Amino acid sequence: MIRKTLKKTSKSDKFKGFLEKYNISSEYLSTSRKMISRAVFIGLFIAFIPVPFQMLLVLAFTPFIRFNVAVALAMCWFSNPFTMPFMYYMEYELGVFILGMEPLAVQMTLDWFSSNLDEIFIPLYVGAAIFSVLGSSLAYYLVHHFWKSSVHRDKGLHFKERHK
Repeated sequence: MIRKTLKKTSKSDKFKGFLEKYNISSEYLSTSRKMISRAVFIGLFIAFIPVPFQMLLVLAFTPFIRFNVAVALAMCWFSNPFTMPFMYYMEYELGVFILGMEPLAVQMTLDWFSSNLDEIFIPLYVGAAIFSVLGSSLAYYLVHHFWKSSVHRDKGLHFKERHK
């Protein structure tokens, strides 16, 4: 359903007019399986990394990798003010576990973070690296797989309808 909606929207005259009006290359908003899968990968990869200006980081990838920029920007909002504390806590805990360190008693206050930044920095980014690679790779595979199965299912339905 999402695949069909994206395809339908990308072919509309309003959408094409918008691209022409603002001189936006259509390849940055392409709705092919590969472009959407890559966008999900890049957006989620960056979403798991605890850095400010994640959306600008997504845009920094555009000269090097072709992907649907709008979808990647949307995926980076996976880490939002509501999910960030949980995500970063899980990343910290995984990093502590991987590094074999003793975890600190975490308090959700800015004062605690500023006074313990030296001790949580390495385990947080070790956990973030693992979550980024595994989470975005899994999402890439799932989008790729479900897109292909959706196409095969639609082709099967169209074949059955034609040959009744």
